[in-house]
Amino acid sequence: MARLPETEGAGDIARRIRERRGGALRPLDRMLLHSPQLADGWNSLLGALRGRMQLPADIRELVILRIAVLNRAAYEWTAHEPEARQAGLGDAELAELRRTSPELDERRRRVIAYTDAMTRDIHVPQALFDALRADFTDAELVELTATVAAYNMVSRFLIALDV
Repeated sequence: MARLPETEGAGDIARRIRERRGGALRPLDRMLLHSPQLADGWNSLLGALRGRMQLPADIRELVILRIAVLNRAAYEWTAHEPEARQAGLGDAELAELRRTSPELDERRRRVIAYTDAMTRDIHVPQALFDALRADFTDAELVELTATVAAYNMVSRFLIALDV
């Protein structure tokens, strides 16, 4: 059970969140709406990460699910597994994300190594970053980095408030 009661979500900010979510608020939204201005900024940032970037959807969802595993954020996994499947990740790839050293193609393995470094160590080795430059444009590298950073924020929020 969450550490705080869920809010109902009234007003323009809640309406904008519902629009982005396809009409319904999720438990995460109902926690954030205790602080409407925070919820508004969060919605804007996550809306950009989820729908207005060049980073391929399969890479985005790979990152989100890996963070869910690393941070033990069950809610995050449950919320994003359907999105990952829709983006083309199958049973075998989803199972690999739960392993210490996932066996994926080279590009995805580098993405996982980057996600792991940012999540566990904060510091990213230069050689790893240089290897990713062959896989992604500068814009995609910024988006990949922002996705890892933002979903670490999401998982930490979820876990701290027991959502």
